[in-house]
Amino acid sequence: MPSEFGLIQRYFTRPPADGVLLGVGDDAALLAPPAGEVLAVTVDTLVAGRHFPLNTPPAAIAHKALAVNLSDLAAMGATPRWFLLALTLPDASDAFLSEFASALFALADEAGITLVGGDTTRGPLAISITAMGSVPAGQALRRSGARPGDGIYVSGTVGDAGLGLLQALQPGHASLSAFEAAFVRQRLDYPQPRLALGIALRGQATACLDISDGLAQDLGHILDASGVGAELDLQALPLSSALRTLPETQAWQLALAAGDDYELCFTAPPGFSPQALPGNVPVTRIGTVTAASGLVLTSRGVRVEHEFSGYQHF
Repeated sequence: MPSEFGLIQRYFTRPPADGVLLGVGDDAALLAPPAGEVLAVTVDTLVAGRHFPLNTPPAAIAHKALAVNLSDLAAMGATPRWFLLALTLPDASDAFLSEFASALFALADEAGITLVGGDTTRGPLAISITAMGSVPAGQALRRSGARPGDGIYVSGTVGDAGLGLLQALQPGHASLSAFEAAFVRQRLDYPQPRLALGIALRGQATACLDISDGLAQDLGHILDASGVGAELDLQALPLSSALRTLPETQAWQLALAAGDDYELCFTAPPGFSPQALPGNVPVTRIGTVTAASGLVLTSRGVRVEHEFSGYQHF
């Protein structure tokens, strides 16, 4: 079994990149953000059996561990720069680490983010990543800028990861085709951080966050931070064909409360046109910010009573 430093050298050491004055191998990294930009820093921990099923492949674990942090940077409109990795392993399996490292760096290279340090230790499987990005001073997206009359938008589709988890834990839970079952499991294991969209929303969105704990709960954070309310049209929720096979109320439950979507939810003023955004990620208007506090849901013009708590970490 390799030592801690041998493991780091074998699987996680790469050549230095732009802005890295000192990277992996010292007591701390030395980093130089671009002139005129501020750092956006986020951290997430994924624990086996809590944040991903125990039979999840190493490649999917690595991808998701980094992707959820990249999604936080996207929600701030930040450009990814560097990340730290703290890896707790029950054993130093070459098969696990080779697949894990390959998938980790595949996403890192795609996102343009560089590993600059971290830690490894023995214990129950858990992965903590601290990601750093930069954004021009004064242009970071925040949760606190939504105003009455703003439209509420969401990228991609919502609820797929929740259905993927149900299928993983209870096979056959829904009558899905083989394609739809593979699609929702892919959405659970390999979320796609909306980095280009986040950057494009600088100066356009009035508030933004990523959907990690359920659309209703996460939108509530924007409403609370901005001191506003919202009205959502359930018929406008962007649902995949897999979600549309379910009874309407179950599809809504997954879309609003299941979480793990890592899509962006944002508000924008009247006159905003999602068609002007670059890229091929669909953006859908699902509601309107209101002056009255609270979240109101409607379907076909009729108010729908609801209790959507979202994912609870404790």
